[in-house]
Amino acid sequence: MKISRQPTPVTIKIDQKQLENVKCFKYLGSLLTDDGRCTCEIKSRIAMAKAAFSKKKNLFTSKLDLNLRKKLVKCYIWSIALYGAETWTLRAVDQKHLESFEMWCWRRMEKISWTDYVRNEEVLIRVSEQRNILHEIRKRKANWIGHVLRRNCLLKEVIEGKIERRIEVTRRRGRRRKKILDDLGDRRGYCHLKEKSLDRIKWRNCFGRDCGPVVLTDY
Repeated sequence: MKISRQPTPVTIKIDQKQLENVKCFKYLGSLLTDDGRCTCEIKSRIAMAKAAFSKKKNLFTSKLDLNLRKKLVKCYIWSIALYGAETWTLRAVDQKHLESFEMWCWRRMEKISWTDYVRNEEVLIRVSEQRNILHEIRKRKANWIGHVLRRNCLLKEVIEGKIERRIEVTRRRGRRRKKILDDLGDRRGYCHLKEKSLDRIKWRNCFGRDCGPVVLTDY
């Protein structure tokens, strides 16, 4: 699979057999696409999570205690939806898909149909919840990024853009594509973010349970 703006296919032969050029494939459970985005992976994860919810629907909609049912949903359903979320680069459309999935879970759990015309705010009050799924992704990403930045490894060099290349990169028109570190929202830049990650306590205080809300930005 070739990830590039150039449509020319890549020719690779092994034992005189040419490898097939594909637009997407699964690797370690994650769906990789040739556009370098995470939208297809997020939609696939949400679909799998909804299917898992449907299989255990009787449990999640039973008369068990509300707090227990919420813990079950976050443990069994969210874990499926957020597999590999540490590496996602979220655009505005991806964030909306995830928030819609979050509300879908609470509505199904409380047996609230879309024909009942119940607003999302009312649903959140009924289940005593706030919108948390984007916060959870941000915390997971911060923990993973902090671990990477404290090490000297290949992944760190990839994030910093230190890999040598022979391909000439030209800037295209329009707004630049969102990067994986942009979700952490440190306006003072990567150097300050890297320096902060060296102190685990400060890093956890910045991106722990009290991390700020994720702002929808279109990229």
